[in-house]
Amino acid sequence: MDEITILQADVLRTLANPRRLEILHRLAEGPCEVGRLAEEIGASQPNVSQHLSVLRNAGIVEAERDGREVRYRLTDPDVITACAVMRGVLQPAVEGGPRPRERLAERRVARRVPELVRSGLGGEELLRRLRGLEPER
Repeated sequence: MDEITILQADVLRTLANPRRLEILHRLAEGPCEVGRLAEEIGASQPNVSQHLSVLRNAGIVEAERDGREVRYRLTDPDVITACAVMRGVLQPAVEGGPRPRERLAERRVARRVPELVRSGLGGEELLRRLRGLEPER
């Protein structure tokens, strides 16, 4: 397995927590102190500190001391871009549209249709095969 795949899996494991994602989205707005961050997302300060520690160890956020306060910020804003792409994939399911698995099945069907049409099958047989491609819901 290549190194980038292993690194990607590590980062995705770190992000596989709703509270951490919430923290990332808040930090996308700019650096923030732990106490203020906890207050804004409605979590306890110790809980937010634990999540920030996990994110910091993964290299996703970094801490900067400002006097007595420690402010956290995203190490790379492209992390939010990646999260936005995933949200775009998932948004239709939240809005009552097809879930990602259904969308993938629809794409597979769409790729097969031109192949079947070019196959020269007669009308009835073509319709039968096209109906057999319909994704299950």
